[in-house]
Amino acid sequence: MSHKKMLQCSMGALLLLLPWFGGLVLGEISKDFSQCLDFFYKETPPAGIPAEGYQPICQRYQNQYRFASLYHREHRSPLYSAYILSPPDGKRPKSTWMFEPQLAFSSASSEMQIFHIPVDQNVIESQAVNEDYKNSNFTKGHLNPSLHQKTKQDRKATFTLTNIVPQKKGSNAGPWNDLERKVFGKFKAFCNGTMHVITGVMPYESESHWINNRVSVPEYMWSAYCCPSFRSDLPEQEKPFFPTYAAVGRNDRNSGEEFVPVNVKAKPSVKGYDVRRMSLQELEDILSKRLN
Repeated sequence: MSHKKMLQCSMGALLLLLPWFGGLVLGEISKDFSQCLDFFYKETPPAGIPAEGYQPICQRYQNQYRFASLYHREHRSPLYSAYILSPPDGKRPKSTWMFEPQLAFSSASSEMQIFHIPVDQNVIESQAVNEDYKNSNFTKGHLNPSLHQKTKQDRKATFTLTNIVPQKKGSNAGPWNDLERKVFGKFKAFCNGTMHVITGVMPYESESHWINNRVSVPEYMWSAYCCPSFRSDLPEQEKPFFPTYAAVGRNDRNSGEEFVPVNVKAKPSVKGYDVRRMSLQELEDILSKRLN
């Protein structure tokens, strides 16, 4: 790969670079991502996001780290999840939803756990619970989708609410789902090695939106990948997509079109939930503007 291509991928690893979280008592909650840096390209987490309120989680399931998430306790939702894309060796598992014990109790197990009924009040106060999504008109939107995970255990681990944001069905089952499948297709067809992915959200700029007065609703979804090793005989039309590429998707059909235009010819069920593919630099510019 050329020096220019390597530089582009290296810049991708620096997407949003974060000042670290000294002093926070934080799957596995900690003050940084030191236990799960492998999920980030060149073991370099993003930076540039204000540290206040955010907690790194090394998402741990059945005694193994599966991916990483940056979680906001007050919003009760993640800002992003970072993972390594791998072809699944089976079907989507049953949706058995889990929570992060250490968000509720600092001395609790470092492994995500299935919700117990009744749900402990400390869990309810510290993070989203299934009840928040009932009758909300939002689906549970994966940042790290099970479609992108290899083993059954890896796919089950994505069903923790610390990897979930409120996502409109028109987005989750429409254009955003198409994006996830196309990224997977490009990985299978052209990526020779590891593909690192970071998928996250942008909150509303002027006024917060919530479900159940507890869980922050994002206005946009975003995703970026880096595939540092790819086929040398890329078709001409695929060259813009390597080694890095990105996208922004609408989660509110009534939002403005500053970042993502609306396809007026789209069928009614998905109209207004468009996804725009873009360079990593374009995404960085948008996030710099929206996330300060």
